[in-house]
Amino acid sequence: MPSLAERSPAPKAVIVMGVSGCGKSTLGALLAEALGCVFLEGDAFHSAEAVMKMRDGTPLTDADRWPWLDRVAAAAAASIDTCGIAVAACSALRLVYRERLRAGVPGDVQFVFLEADRDRLIARMSARAGHFMPASLLDSQLATLERPSRAERVLTLPAQAPPDVLRDRVLAHLEPPALRA
Repeated sequence: MPSLAERSPAPKAVIVMGVSGCGKSTLGALLAEALGCVFLEGDAFHSAEAVMKMRDGTPLTDADRWPWLDRVAAAAAASIDTCGIAVAACSALRLVYRERLRAGVPGDVQFVFLEADRDRLIARMSARAGHFMPASLLDSQLATLERPSRAERVLTLPAQAPPDVLRDRVLAHLEPPALRA
């Protein structure tokens, strides 16, 4: 079966979104592998200053986020140029952030929102080692989060589902109906 990039008439980007600890990176890496492209880890595009702020427990501001979102969008555009598709993990917490990403990425952008309750997120964040994002910043992310509206056509999935099940649901969603068996 041809890859999504080979059978799609327009370049596409898949951006896995949600607050810290929801599983964006895990799902994004699985999707990138399945779609044959590089996985773009949104955290890698933060400035050193932004990482220091988060590590110190200071929430980011829009002024911190705009250049980061532009770097994520540029990397996705470059992946589309190279592979015909891009897969990225990016919190994309607010509608204006998602709009900024859509404006910077050529072609269709499909957001996948991983939704989880606060207790599950705290447990996940507390269990991971070596990440700069402390669990103390989760509440600021939850306060910033603007859940995607129906008009945005964002695929919303439960973060507690097994990663391979989430991957398969996203791939089925991306596949044109005429190609489904």
